[in-house]
Amino acid sequence: MRFHTLPTGIRFFSPIALAATFFGSGLIRPASGTWGSLAAFGVGLVALSYVPSRTLVFMSIVAYLIGFWAAREWAKADASDTDPSAIVIDEVAGMWLVMAFVPTTMPALLAAFLLFRLFDILKPWPASWADKSLKGANGIMLDDIFAGGWAILVILAAQIYGIY
Repeated sequence: MRFHTLPTGIRFFSPIALAATFFGSGLIRPASGTWGSLAAFGVGLVALSYVPSRTLVFMSIVAYLIGFWAAREWAKADASDTDPSAIVIDEVAGMWLVMAFVPTTMPALLAAFLLFRLFDILKPWPASWADKSLKGANGIMLDDIFAGGWAILVILAAQIYGIY
């Protein structure tokens, strides 16, 4: 297992690093996005034990806003990488969004995780548009929200058609 390095001037325990890497999960490589999504999934499961699933929408919005700030600050420290793979707060926001809109059964939640990762990697439109066209924090954050939207649509379609 290897780890990403932080940009010069950003220390591990700084709010920027803790937020952007979701408490360090994004520093694990390879597959930082998967590690960040897995960390978000675990926190989401714990949250679902205590709060209604719709609360994850609020958590997703908060993660997006914090992530926007952290990504913007990270970019100021390292302008050489337009979408650093160590930044995984975008995956957190997307994962929690998907978890908010699927049934709270383990099969549905696992499908949510797998579909979110699939769409985050494949980036179907408009995720691909956001990834390529938007610059800075918007580009970093928004493609994962769109990937989450695709995962939600597939799971809801599966429910409508009785696949599960």
